Amino acid sequence: MYEEQQTVCHPEVTTRSIIKCQRTRGQWSQDDILIEETPIALEYNGIAYTVMMGTPRDLEAFALGFSLSEGIIDHPRDVHDIDVTHNAQGCTVSIELANRCVARLKARRRSMAGVTGCGICGTEQLSQVARCLMPLPTTAQFCFDFLDHSLASLEQHQRLNQLTGTTHAAAYLDEQGEVQALFEDVGRHIALDKLLGWASRQQVKGGAVLVTSRASFEMVQKVAACGFEILLALSGPTSMAVELAERLNVTLCGYCREGRLNIYAHPERVRYQDTVQRDVS
Repeated sequence: MYEEQQTVCHPEVTTRSIIKCQRTRGQWSQDDILIEETPIALEYNGIAYTVMMGTPRDLEAFALGFSLSEGIIDHPRDVHDIDVTHNAQGCTVSIELANRCVARLKARRRSMAGVTGCGICGTEQLSQVARCLMPLPTTAQFCFDFLDHSLASLEQHQRLNQLTGTTHAAAYLDEQGEVQALFEDVGRHIALDKLLGWASRQQVKGGAVLVTSRASFEMVQKVAACGFEILLALSGPTSMAVELAERLNVTLCGYCREGRLNIYAHPERVRYQDTVQRDVS
């Protein structure tokens, strides 16, 4: 059985240094640091499935999270092994699935070249976009009063973005609003899949997912497929994301800023410290 290394807020940095970047009007030049982007091919039991553009780190977590959020597997134990190889063309992630998942894989097989790691690019039919998922239970809560601390911690943990200014991040917040894990990538969907892969191995329960991007339809679908009840986004949601969140019983919040957020679906999970204190008393 494949065992994933338990890591959070990874300290290592994957970048590429570009020498002599010319500044405005060519007045001077300096070194610049750019995020590395490469094609990442996923194959299951030797079957080529998709190629996505992403940052070549945390690829085992990405493979697991993608497999779960896309409905290829139901549980991490459905993956027997993950092998990552690098070559001049990019990275290949080979995933060995349990036999019971192979038929499902063949039914869902598609050819995809996602320029930013889109969650549905390459889907052949409209009926394949929305998956049949059951609404989630209501067991998690997020205290609004922890939001400012969460946002400050989020920025501190984005090591790649501090260097390059070009990454998205997906973070797991515990019930106290602490960032327990954070993954970065050039693609917002890939960053989220990396986090979901980590969370599935750690059997994380409760808490919330915080993303630095907008909350689109497929991101709501991904978190719901992996059992997360609360999705917080720094930017706004799409109308389709709100509709799906309502249907799947996901609390969806957007425009998370210091001292404020907008709640678009299922506000009952967002609590306030004064309300909690009144309930206790």
